[in-house]
Amino acid sequence: MKTATAKLPAEFADLERFSAWCLPTEAERYAKRLASSMAEMQPFYDAITARAEEAISYCDKFPLEDMPDDVLNLMHLLYSMIQVSFPVECWKQPKVPDTGATTLDCVSEPVP
Repeated sequence: MKTATAKLPAEFADLERFSAWCLPTEAERYAKRLASSMAEMQPFYDAITARAEEAISYCDKFPLEDMPDDVLNLMHLLYSMIQVSFPVECWKQPKVPDTGATTLDCVSEPVP
């Protein structure tokens, strides 16, 4: 059953504790990644990757141009999973190694 404060579809209630990662823009997701520790990212990554295929299939049931808010949040959660995948799987740190003061500015991103 979905509560009034739930951001995700009821089928994904177990991921609700990670709803802070339901961010609509790449810039917000990147900033959250840089502000997060590996101890914060690892449990998020583990939980969402275990349900990623199911979440993608669920999102695919809805047209992109008319997606309910809770489904859109689920899609944003998947986008955040992608954002943390390299830090978790490869670098073992939030920032790209050996890049100094380099920044990344996204000029185009997937929509919705």
